[in-house]
Amino acid sequence: MLKVNEYFERQVISIGFADQVGPATVGVMVPGAYTFNTSQLETMLVVSGSLEVKLPGETSFQTYAAGSSFKVPAGAAFDVKATEPTSYLCRYE
Repeated sequence: MLKVNEYFERQVISIGFADQVGPATVGVMVPGAYTFNTSQLETMLVVSGSLEVKLPGETSFQTYAAGSSFKVPAGAAFDVKATEPTSYLCRYE
């Protein structure tokens, strides 16, 4: 079953699903700055575009281009800046 999620006044839209690997979302965000909170360990893969990400405990943003990924621990908040339309795949553990 698919579940559509909309965040930040429809600036970030994702579709949740589960496959043989486990639960995931695939989504798109338009240019903007966003803060997300996690309830589980998340691994985010940038599919197209790029994201500037400030992970928990970090003081500066790091750029993740298409094909790169990063992990965010459960129970944390992280900041994201998209400077262009960007798609991603997020896996949950």
